[in-house]
Amino acid sequence: MKHGFIKAATITPELKVADVDFNCEKILTYMDDAAKQDCKVVIFPELCITGYTCHDLFLQDELLEKAKEALVRIAEHSKKLEGLFFVGLPLAIDGKLYNVAAAINTGTILGMVPKLYLPNYNEFYEARHFHSGKNIKNTIVLNSQIVPVGSKMMFCCNEMPQLRIAVELCEDLWVPNPPSIGHALSGATMIVNLSASNEITGKSRYRRELVAGQSARLVCAYLYASAGGSESTQDVVYSGHNILAENGKLLAESNVFSEGMTSAVFDMKRLEAERRRMTTYEHGNNNDYEHVNFSLRLTETKLERFIDPQPFVPSNKEERNQRCNEIISIQAMGLKKRLQHIGCKTAVIGISGGLDSTLALLVTVRAFDMLGLDHKGILSVTMPGFGTTDRTYDNAVNLIHCIGGEFKEINIVNAVNTHFADIGQDPQLHDVTYENCQARERTQILMDLANKTNGIVIGTGDLSELALGWATYNGDHMSMYAVNSSVPKTLVRYLIQYYADTSQDKMLSKTLYDILDTPVSPELLPPEKGQISQKTEDLVGPYELHDFFLYHMLRCGSTPDKIFRLAKKAFEEKYSAEVILKWLKTFYKRFFAQHFKRSCLPDGPKVGSVAISPRGDLRMPSDASAAIWMNELEKLEAE
Repeated sequence: MKHGFIKAATITPELKVADVDFNCEKILTYMDDAAKQDCKVVIFPELCITGYTCHDLFLQDELLEKAKEALVRIAEHSKKLEGLFFVGLPLAIDGKLYNVAAAINTGTILGMVPKLYLPNYNEFYEARHFHSGKNIKNTIVLNSQIVPVGSKMMFCCNEMPQLRIAVELCEDLWVPNPPSIGHALSGATMIVNLSASNEITGKSRYRRELVAGQSARLVCAYLYASAGGSESTQDVVYSGHNILAENGKLLAESNVFSEGMTSAVFDMKRLEAERRRMTTYEHGNNNDYEHVNFSLRLTETKLERFIDPQPFVPSNKEERNQRCNEIISIQAMGLKKRLQHIGCKTAVIGISGGLDSTLALLVTVRAFDMLGLDHKGILSVTMPGFGTTDRTYDNAVNLIHCIGGEFKEINIVNAVNTHFADIGQDPQLHDVTYENCQARERTQILMDLANKTNGIVIGTGDLSELALGWATYNGDHMSMYAVNSSVPKTLVRYLIQYYADTSQDKMLSKTLYDILDTPVSPELLPPEKGQISQKTEDLVGPYELHDFFLYHMLRCGSTPDKIFRLAKKAFEEKYSAEVILKWLKTFYKRFFAQHFKRSCLPDGPKVGSVAISPRGDLRMPSDASAAIWMNELEKLEAE
């Protein structure tokens, strides 16, 4: 439960229709199993104590009394277990029969939630036996306990305020205005659904999309537990299709026609953070709801969920290729509009033979194609300096020739040496001035060429560099339109890979593949034996780590200790905890100290859910203190 993680399970037990004792035994066994596996929230199917398919047997007093006795027995059994359990049963109140879900915690029946929408069409005829619980708000006495009954109940965890649970039963989800909408708007972060869904062709896919979609729409965890093949097969077959989803993402599901337990670990703090950022998520009046508190022992949930080490990059190749094409199109559309607006037919771009300038050039080519402009209008400038290697130079030249751009080479060595003399810089002193003079000289050249050709300078810097402040202020930091400004470095690679894989130009593909194999470097220090001597990731850390940190900090609002825990899990086979913590400290230091560079970024298109434009996604003061974040990291280091 630490950091907002909680493990929950849906269970489809074996049952015998109308054999309450048998069903109760199975439920108790699964409760024990779930507790042993540290599942804190456990959901059984609709009417699981009796079986959903009892039909007119629901009108028999014997069955109803047995069901209540079983519920009391289940509650008694829960005294020795850690968790919140939901079971389904028929319940008679004041001469009416209701299909209810009972919530149980440490020996107490916390409440009963009745089903609201009773299907009475096709193979279903629930209205023959049950009444809707829409208007019921009552209490019953069961085993000397006063138990509330009502449709608007919220089960709130004392130890984990982010965990607020509300209930739907089967059909409630399938109607145009599901109760879960009201539940979520009134604060519920987890919706549990006790269901009995029969299987017909194509229904499992629709069911999966319905549950995942509802979790996305409501920004919640949604757990769907369905009755299985032990139900009567007189006219239909029940699937036992259990589904666990979180904010649109399917975390786990059972196989259709199976019985047993399906579990997943949910991140409740992330759901809370997501809702906080959405100002259109209008919370309702939860005064209508009866809040019932329960307790769970606060423990550290084992992270039995996949933590993606590359959260910006889809793992599925087909999906990744589709995403890459979409991103390049968004970048190109942004540039197309800018060129159209100012009536510009020339784009000036510095080509280094590195990843970022390569992507910017490819985006510019697509924008020119959209406008029907000649590629000769892409003024592609190579500017060799003290650190330029033959490999990057050759790749830059080949790239320009492949795309048919206007090639221009301007060696900056003499100009920079003259500038060194002007400012009294020792050329043998390879300090930050030595490096930044080169970057600013290149930007000056590009800006002046843009004036000369009536064009605009296309920025090449990516999201990861901007987050770290790894850019020379008023050097490569500046442009007239920054097409890569919201593309993280880990994704830049895949965008170029996609372009190389799909290009019909073999020479272009070969060049792009070699660019992908070249170490990331600003090439501002002299080469060693003709090889790149200055590797960015040796200086600031692996970009895959920084992109991971950036995603979880900005997108998820996670704390430093939570990010550290997630990173250890995601990169457990690649980086030690010490290495991760070292670069996490670097990330926070640079992210806060370098924000002044981001406060004056040029325009550029947002392409994903994380961006740092000062006019949009990231509005923070340039002089904000990083003290509380760094203090947290110091504590981790001390441990």
